[in-house]
Amino acid sequence: MAEQRPRIPYFKDFLPTSVCIGLSLFFAMVFQFNGGVFLPAATQMSSALGCIQEDVTMAGYASFIGMTIIFPILFRLKARFTTRSIFMMVCPVLIACNLITMHTKNIFLMICVCFVSGFFRMWGTFECFSNTRLSITPSGNFSVFYPVIYIIVLESIQLSGLVTMHINDWANWQYMHWFVIGMLMIVWVCVMCLTRSVRLMKKMPLYGIDWKGLSLWTTMLFAIVFICIYGDYYDWLDSAQIRACIVIAVVSLLLNINRMTSIRHPYIDPQVFKYKKFPVILFLFLMLCLFLATSSVLQNAFMVSILRYDTLNAISLNWCVFVGILAGAGVVFFRQAVLKKGYKLLISVGFTLIVVYQYYMYFLIYPDLNIESLYLPNFLKGIGHGILYIALTIYVAKHIPFKHFFQSLCVLSFIRTSIATPLGTAILNRWMKHLQLDNWALLSRNMDNLTEWMPNNASLMQLYNEVNTQTMLTSLKELFGWVCIIGTVFLVIVLSYRVWRNRHLAALKMLHSLPAKKRYKPSSIHRISQQNQNL
Repeated sequence: MAEQRPRIPYFKDFLPTSVCIGLSLFFAMVFQFNGGVFLPAATQMSSALGCIQEDVTMAGYASFIGMTIIFPILFRLKARFTTRSIFMMVCPVLIACNLITMHTKNIFLMICVCFVSGFFRMWGTFECFSNTRLSITPSGNFSVFYPVIYIIVLESIQLSGLVTMHINDWANWQYMHWFVIGMLMIVWVCVMCLTRSVRLMKKMPLYGIDWKGLSLWTTMLFAIVFICIYGDYYDWLDSAQIRACIVIAVVSLLLNINRMTSIRHPYIDPQVFKYKKFPVILFLFLMLCLFLATSSVLQNAFMVSILRYDTLNAISLNWCVFVGILAGAGVVFFRQAVLKKGYKLLISVGFTLIVVYQYYMYFLIYPDLNIESLYLPNFLKGIGHGILYIALTIYVAKHIPFKHFFQSLCVLSFIRTSIATPLGTAILNRWMKHLQLDNWALLSRNMDNLTEWMPNNASLMQLYNEVNTQTMLTSLKELFGWVCIIGTVFLVIVLSYRVWRNRHLAALKMLHSLPAKKRYKPSSIHRISQQNQNL
């Protein structure tokens, strides 16, 4: 007999449960669409505001930092306020943030507003998902719940980019903010008309929160992201700004470590890092984000600089990633919720697809490529992205107790949302710049001998453009090749560990299946050697 889905309590009684679930997921998608600034339109926005593109990018990542840093106090906020009051607060704050972002030219103010926007964006999203969990899966099965969450979260990123570029092509970047404001007002009206104030747990005051720890972790994240985004602009360690940010990041980290080990309730408990496999999960998320950075840096450079596609054609590949993420979520759901199998095969398949994407792009670097050739690699990348994000998060949810669960999500978000993507982008941009300089020097040495493949009346500008194109093609192919090599080595390590682990477990199982008297007993010589090793 199927389990009956419990109602979502903050909705009024006349609404059926299915409508309540749909409205909650719609609210979450609207909150996810609100990004402070919209990075796909960063070039147009920086031109309109008269600032550099790094300023707009920094404001975008300030929103991600706000989303990251709120995790440890989300449950405390839920216990302090009712769902209706949270929504009635979050919607007007996000509307105000969008209005300020549209009209201010003060970059510092924009960054602060985007940080607040990310903070409230995650608060509203968490409130939607936390109330729908038992309605989606009455048994509270994370293998069912997290695929639904990440379909909303990851697909909202793809749809947000598509909507932003289409609105920007039709009008300008400000209309995307008006679109989001309109959606937030619809959510606000729905909350006023269709919800009621219900408190499901005892009211808990916001005492005992390590606000200083929150400030220090935020400072550290801002310093690291500033280094990654502005490093090339300020010429890295040759600038006082980058050196100062390195000092700030290190000092903030040391102070955080001191607070973690010296106060009773730190913002992030050191026990989080001691759970089995948690450091490995952090490393896997770091590698995933570094590999995904190739699509935002190298693929975009290839499409814009070589293939000369406009922004609408370039962003249209988001549909392939969109479908791929859906397929990846389906794979995780089928293996974990239906077959009830483990994680290791999912992780291996996910990283294999990400590395296959790198190889696919390596062999597609060609100046006359049609856009249809890019559909399959982006679809495969979307599958790997969806599988890894969902599977790794389910593993954390099932193996870390509730006491430290939100703190562990905060630490994971340090990597997957705040640090890893700008770090990967900075590494690839720096590497690409170095390769371009070397290849330009090599290719331009024989510019006088170009009559074999250039017309006799070619101008100097034509020669320059051709050499520049060939330099870009060579550098992209070389950099994709290096990423393929790194990805292959990493994949071999992952697969080798999985094979070794399976053989080790099989040997242990076979040993325990033997009768007690036939089990291996160490000889006296072996015991003596063991004693010597212990000494």
